[in-house]
Amino acid sequence: MKLKKTKFKDLVIIEGISHKDQRGYLREVLLERVIKKKFKFFITSKSKKNVLRGLHFQKNEPQGKYISVIKGKIFDVTVDLRKKSKTFGKSFSIILSDKNCKSLYVPPGFAHGFLTLEKENIVTYSCTEYRSVGNEHALNYNDPVLKIKWPKRKIVITKKDKKAKSFQELFK
Repeated sequence: MKLKKTKFKDLVIIEGISHKDQRGYLREVLLERVIKKKFKFFITSKSKKNVLRGLHFQKNEPQGKYISVIKGKIFDVTVDLRKKSKTFGKSFSIILSDKNCKSLYVPPGFAHGFLTLEKENIVTYSCTEYRSVGNEHALNYNDPVLKIKWPKRKIVITKKDKKAKSFQELFK
């Protein structure tokens, strides 16, 4: 596994290796000693094509997240919500897939979301903190202030995410 830095402090791309043969493949998804983080909570989601999940964050108990795609392909997006950061309010996007073997570590203080790009998508998240229902928030995925260039698609989104607040409403 190789770590690749981004222009965002502590936001890291992990380039994994897939060992393939006639039986299939073997892939190391997460090595805590490489990423140097401890994870408490693990989630797997399965989504059809064109599902948009996010942009989610926990305000008072922020989570670091390690995102990997087990099957399929996603357009993954993070937004830096750390007020003292040089990249506050800026977004980062990357394609993660089972084929490119890339994962992403998103540090605490970021909103996170993704758009699924294939017929079936299985995504796993490893989180540094437990889910805190009372602290969960959603940032409007399509807020023009964020300038996120989502792939042009007819999306499937929850009512909760449709009603998400703008960046200005959350961070005046």
